[in-house]
Amino acid sequence: MSNDAYFKNKVCVITGAGSGIGRALAENLAARGAKLALSDIDTEGLAETTRRCEQLGAEVESDRLNVVEREAVLHYADTVKARFGTVHQVYNNAGIAHHGEVIRSKFKDFERVMDVDFWGVVNGTKAFLPMVIESGDGHIVNVSSLFGLIAVPGQSAYNAAKFAVRGFTESLRQEMLVARHPVKVTCVHPGGIKTAVARNATYAEGIDSTSAASMFDKKLAIHTAEMAAQAITEGVRKGQGRVLIGWEAKLLDVFVRVTASGYQRIAAGVERRFLP
Repeated sequence: MSNDAYFKNKVCVITGAGSGIGRALAENLAARGAKLALSDIDTEGLAETTRRCEQLGAEVESDRLNVVEREAVLHYADTVKARFGTVHQVYNNAGIAHHGEVIRSKFKDFERVMDVDFWGVVNGTKAFLPMVIESGDGHIVNVSSLFGLIAVPGQSAYNAAKFAVRGFTESLRQEMLVARHPVKVTCVHPGGIKTAVARNATYAEGIDSTSAASMFDKKLAIHTAEMAAQAITEGVRKGQGRVLIGWEAKLLDVFVRVTASGYQRIAAGVERRFLP
C-alpha cells in the first residue's frame, strides 16, 4: 500500500489547524486524499488553512473551536460525525506556551497552559474516542513536546502539561491494546519547530518577551512545520507509539535515559551560564 493510499478517504480531525504544525498536517493529509475536520480559535488562520486544503482537492469541515470548552468539543464531535458519518484519525495538536520560573509565574499561568495543552487533549480524545473505535481502523495522535521528555528551567508550566500529555497518551495506548480495540495511539514529541508558539506565548513579569521569542526563532526553531507533519504522518502510517521530531529530540531523549536525574544539574548549569 502506498503512503497516500493509507490516508485516502480517511476522516481526520485536527485541532490547532490555523497555523504551524496543525496547518502543515492539514495540507499533508489533504494531499494524500484525506477528508478533514479542522478547528482553531484563530478564524483567519483557519480560513487560510481551509482554502489551501480545498485547493488540494480535500473535503473540509472548518469550525472555530476552543479546546478548553468541553461541551463545545463534545458538540463539535457530533457535528463532525454528522458531516462525515465516521471519524478515523484525531490529531490533538492545539497548544500554547508560558515562560517563567515557578516563583515568578502566577497560578493562572499554570492553569491556562494546563487547560489548553493537557485538558484540550483529554477533551478531544474523550469526545472522539468512541467514534474512532467504531470506525474499525482508528488512530489517536496527541502532540506532546521535547519538553514532555526533558524538563528545563523556566518551563515548569509547559513541562507539566506536556509530561501529562505523554503519560495520558501512553496509558491510553496500553488500554487500547488490552481491550483489543482497533485503535492505534501515538504520542508526538517535536523538537525545535518553526511555529508561532514562542511569539504567542505568555511570559512572567520581568522577562523580555520580544528577546525570548527572537532567540527561539533564530537559534532553536531549526525544523519546518512541513518536516514535522511528514514525520507525524509517517509515524501514523507505521503505527508507531512515539514519534520524536528532530535530531535534538532524539539526542536529548537518549541523554535523559542515560543520565537519569543527573541531567537536571547539567541543565541547571547550562542555564546559569546564560544568566546576566
